[in-house]
Amino acid sequence: MPEQYGKWNSIYKRFSRWAADGTWEKLLAEVQRQADAAGKIDWVVSIDSTIARVHQHGATLKRDTGGSTE
Repeated sequence: MPEQYGKWNSIYKRFSRWAADGTWEKLLAEVQRQADAAGKIDWVVSIDSTIARVHQHGATLKRDTGGSTE
């Protein structure tokens, strides 16, 4: 951290406190409110679920792929 921001531990404690008490959520909501009022947000949401991970125990199982069994 740059010295101008103070000691890293103090910064971490403040960040954690703000996360716990909802300060970050309030700041984000206000920034979004102002941007929405100014017409700068179109609120289009796109969700992509193309990644599906295998459970750690399933990753090493032998699979029958229908191919040759040589």
